[in-house]
Amino acid sequence: MVFSSLVFLLLFFPLVLILNFSFRSIRAKNACLCAFSLLFYAWGEPLYLFLMLLMVVSNYLLALGMQGKEKKRRLPLLIPAVLVDVGAIAFFKYGDFALVNLEALLGVALPRIGLALPIGISFFTFQIMSYTIDVYRGEVPAQKSLLKLTTYVALFPQLVAGPIVRYQTVAEELDDRKETLPQFTDGLHRFIWGLGKKVIFANGMAMLADTVFAPGQGSLPTLMLWLAAIAYALQIYFDFSGYSDMAIGMGKMFGFHFLENFDYPYRSRSITEFWRRWHISLGSWFRDYVYIPLGGNRVKFGRMILNMLVVWGLTGLWHGANWNFILWGLYYFLLLLVEKLLGKKRLERIPAVLRHGATLLMILLGWILFRIEDMGQLGQVFAGMFTFTGGAPAYLAGHHDALYPMYLMIPACIGCLPVGKWLQGKLPDNAAAAWMRAAADVLLFALCIFMLLGSTYNPFIYFRF
Repeated sequence: MVFSSLVFLLLFFPLVLILNFSFRSIRAKNACLCAFSLLFYAWGEPLYLFLMLLMVVSNYLLALGMQGKEKKRRLPLLIPAVLVDVGAIAFFKYGDFALVNLEALLGVALPRIGLALPIGISFFTFQIMSYTIDVYRGEVPAQKSLLKLTTYVALFPQLVAGPIVRYQTVAEELDDRKETLPQFTDGLHRFIWGLGKKVIFANGMAMLADTVFAPGQGSLPTLMLWLAAIAYALQIYFDFSGYSDMAIGMGKMFGFHFLENFDYPYRSRSITEFWRRWHISLGSWFRDYVYIPLGGNRVKFGRMILNMLVVWGLTGLWHGANWNFILWGLYYFLLLLVEKLLGKKRLERIPAVLRHGATLLMILLGWILFRIEDMGQLGQVFAGMFTFTGGAPAYLAGHHDALYPMYLMIPACIGCLPVGKWLQGKLPDNAAAAWMRAAADVLLFALCIFMLLGSTYNPFIYFRF
């Protein structure tokens, strides 16, 4: 089940809201959210629900065992917890990838695991790990209620595609949270505009990107390759930030406050700034649980480079079991290393417009690495982008699906900037403005429902990770 499906929008979510607000006690509310969150996951992954529950229970028991012990005595309990979590993601996500590469290396045929990837395993595994590691560090007490811990991990707004919510962010709200009308309306507004990002912009841009980057097309016009690259950059931003907006909005409606996951990343003037603004929850997770424990930048320069290499190799691998994702991670490692070697002062001497343009170009090329998994096609696309080939009008004439997104591209580019935020800040804080915003929300929601009725493309990109 996805947020932008009619079943979710018109049946599942309204039912959860009605039942949640019919309960008074926090325990009943947690039980309601937990039950519906498990149903939400089981809707598409009934068998893998037991995998998630096994990971929750094992981490619950091991973290509980750490309570009251000295730190050195907690380590024997942390190790099996991490092994369970890492083992699950390694087996299901990287098992076949390892076997394929081992087969190529040894030159012998090896059997495959052949199991489907559990939806959202990268997200809920990182959440569970962050909880257990924080208990080990003594930053949070172990949660004594299995219901509350399961609710935290399985909470459906952020279960399958983030943001990665730290336990300490919502620990107090699991015990006591306030649901107010202003908070509910703010959350609903955020949810609807996130839905609009997904249905209008992300799905629209996907039509162009999927048409041009479909495998087996051979040589393509250079202009179409660049337009498709821009379309994919817009698609992945609106797809993932739209999902995060919906998750944050739903969290608010239920009394939870998730941290922001995007901060207009395409306005960045450096790659370093881009990664402070893109997928903030993932970047902060790797910083706090990998980079800093390895020594961060408080070590010798050579060791710091190694720390960066480990983090970005893992970041690439986290996104998918394929060589293009590893190359994507290493690509950003090199870009960030170059920026670190140049230093902030040297970079700031370059005119801002040039820094912004160069940053966008590097990001765009990075998304090509991210999008195309076949190495042969990847090389062909890069060659076509930098070796001029004409024929774009003829290509468009034969691919009508690619025309519609062209009209959306300029509005989508504007939507990547904080224009809407600026406009909202200019509106007066009175009843008339509130009614205008409510009317805009209703119209946008109706438009999204209308578009979904005739839509054939609707999955979220980050569901596969």
